[in-house]
Amino acid sequence: MSEIFGAQLIKGGNYSDARGEMAFVNEFKPADAQRFYTIKHPSTAVVRAWQGHEFEQKYFFPLTGQFLIAFVQIDNFEQPSINLGARFVILDAEDTCLLKIPAGYANGLKAVTPNAMVGVFSGFELEKSVNEKRRYDPNLWFDWQKNYIETHQINRIY
Repeated sequence: MSEIFGAQLIKGGNYSDARGEMAFVNEFKPADAQRFYTIKHPSTAVVRAWQGHEFEQKYFFPLTGQFLIAFVQIDNFEQPSINLGARFVILDAEDTCLLKIPAGYANGLKAVTPNAMVGVFSGFELEKSVNEKRRYDPNLWFDWQKNYIETHQINRIY
């Protein structure tokens, strides 16, 4: 498990034999996950940003393809600074790992490959999550149009 700027990248592994393939993240202990959902982006142009959670944490697990997940620690949930520095990781379904974004952060995501799908474990039940979520302008804190895949190794936090 590696931690940087508050987020954690939890590495898993893969196993295969004559019966098939298995991917796992044994260090993930979902005692604080209340629900699970998936997000699929048919296009790499779609951006889902920013969703801020003052009290809820999220775990992102790539199911197919690659997703860029950006995150930023929010200084004031009512009026965050426009100068906050976002970090990101590119999650690849081929490299079994899970990204934990703690409470107090906003996150955004974008498919790097068409039809990519990511699973999300959420720390709150839906009603509680909706009531504490804040949405921010997607153009804040991060350049979603830049081609990050060409300049960065996959599964490293930047």
